[in-house]
Amino acid sequence: MIINYAPKLKTGNGRTAEVNTVDMYYEEYGSGRPLLLLHGFGGSGQNWYPFLDALAERHRLIVVDLPGHGHSSDPTSEFTHRQAALDVLLLLEKLGIHQLSAMGISSGGMTLLHMATIASMRIEAMVLVSATTHFPVQARDIMREASFARMPQHVQDMYRACAKRGDAQIRQLIAQFNALADNFDDMNFTEEDLSVINARTLIVHGDRDSFFPIEIPVSLYRSIPDSQLWIIPNGEHVPVYDPMIPFAATAMRFLDPPACA
Repeated sequence: MIINYAPKLKTGNGRTAEVNTVDMYYEEYGSGRPLLLLHGFGGSGQNWYPFLDALAERHRLIVVDLPGHGHSSDPTSEFTHRQAALDVLLLLEKLGIHQLSAMGISSGGMTLLHMATIASMRIEAMVLVSATTHFPVQARDIMREASFARMPQHVQDMYRACAKRGDAQIRQLIAQFNALADNFDDMNFTEEDLSVINARTLIVHGDRDSFFPIEIPVSLYRSIPDSQLWIIPNGEHVPVYDPMIPFAATAMRFLDPPACA
């Protein structure tokens, strides 16, 4: 979904890979165990820039622009998290990455839920920030009524910074965001669906999320076998950019492999 951070660009080291019908853009940083980073709806990989220095200390980062976002193309008129997951899995195959950890913000986290259920052995650990099993009524109302003109200024700035093809790309993204309001198939995870996830999972959620009420992360926590839950007090949707929240340090500790007994 929408996040509100539009950092300045880093020195580009991006590449593009043809995946299905999508030219998928990604950047790599650091070395070590692979760590996939997926942004939220309307954003791009640059939404992860505030955390890259810390995360790259022990990981090979693969920072992806989801289909239709940032530099990635999208020849279709529809965005679904399921198809995004299939596209990202094919990108990882092209990169020769068969096991990895991952973090996803909002729509990025929803994409990871599909990846972790489609290919349950691929993801060793993951961090889901403001993700959901389904779209409740309150989220559908927001998505259905969304328009660029109604967005707060900081969200408009984020869209402009992340949409590399300008206004036409922004219009397409908002139309896709509106369409998700009436999609009841894409995000429809049951407890049984989530029970197949093998990844150690950290669920991060603000207790004042206007899209997804706190019952949803609690349900995720109860359904994913090896999971932990971090509820951020007074946190709104995607609360991890608050400098008072030790997100990168907490995520790094979680992603480190458990010590052998």
